Amino acid sequence: MQKRIAELGASEKPQNPKARILSYRLDGQLVYYFNAPCCDQYSTLYSAKGTVLCHPDGGFTGRGDGKCPDFEKSRTEERLVWEDPR
Repeated sequence: MQKRIAELGASEKPQNPKARILSYRLDGQLVYYFNAPCCDQYSTLYSAKGTVLCHPDGGFTGRGDGKCPDFEKSRTEERLVWEDPR
């Protein structure tokens, strides 16, 4: 995650909407949500080990890749981990 934060912070222009990383509990597991950089792009949900679990939202339909359709209803304990300060 630190590598990804460094990449986001080193980009020439800040992401719009602002790059944010949120943590949640999903089915008892800690997961990390990285919001999409813009328009019709997928957000990404990672396991605590850094494995991509799914893309819960975004894309042309706004519904992600369909691999975690219950993410919005099942997630708990939202915490802001990082937000681009720019």
